[in-house]
Amino acid sequence: MKMPAADDSPHGSEAISPTAHYTGYVWARNGLSHPVLITREGRVLYEAMRPLLTISGVLGAPTLESYLLARHRAIDALLERAIEDGRVSQVIEVACGLSPRGWRFAERHRDRITYIEADLPGMAARKRRALVRIGSLGEHHRVEAIDALRDLGPGSLAQIAGTFEPDRGLAIITEGLLGYLDRATVEAVWRRFARELAGFPDGCYLSDLPLGGRTSAVVRAFGLGLSAFVRGQVHLHFAGAAEATDALHGAGFARAAVRPAAEILNRPDTDSGARFAHVIKADVR
Repeated sequence: MKMPAADDSPHGSEAISPTAHYTGYVWARNGLSHPVLITREGRVLYEAMRPLLTISGVLGAPTLESYLLARHRAIDALLERAIEDGRVSQVIEVACGLSPRGWRFAERHRDRITYIEADLPGMAARKRRALVRIGSLGEHHRVEAIDALRDLGPGSLAQIAGTFEPDRGLAIITEGLLGYLDRATVEAVWRRFARELAGFPDGCYLSDLPLGGRTSAVVRAFGLGLSAFVRGQVHLHFAGAAEATDALHGAGFARAAVRPAAEILNRPDTDSGARFAHVIKADVR
């Protein structure tokens, strides 16, 4: 299956878009999303993975779906706390794909927050069309084209960050992005995020982070299968949380923690797939 890509080279950033379709379908089938955000590509990819998921479930092994749901819900929980605490009232979700988070938070908080969903031009256009159909977009919820790997200029995070109000707290979110970048690129992205967050009175970075030492066989198998779709390697950069937090500190974050999603959700009895999910919360102050 050939997915649309603005850059047809193996390293083109558009090549990771199949993950957006797959996870978009997972969110919808679990009641977290809007039907308009379901795509044919997502359904096809999900069905292609179904035999592995079925076997894992029968054997009592960790499942990819529970892993994805746990990381998504844990990021939601941390963002909700930051908003309720009054620390954050502006959000940019980089590489948003077909995530329903922007739609849900914009509906839930309405005029309390400004939520920008950002992705490469092709996916941004597709997401914008879907949100127009839902009727979600407006002054406080919009979609922008952005390349997370661009340091400055048009389409960069710096350009979009410049449109936010400098006296209100900002959260930057990524989900499902880091595994498709090599370690040097991840650390460059983190430095960029820390630099932009430093311009706001309060700010945090939230993201999932696959850890090599804790990733189950089923998640590794998914990564190998997904590599065929994205035409590149899926990376596991850090063996453990301590190594990852050291890298975040080195990128410019004053405080950083990488915690199991089950701990964030206060659900120690959650299934084994969820226990493999880890989430970053990093602050510049």
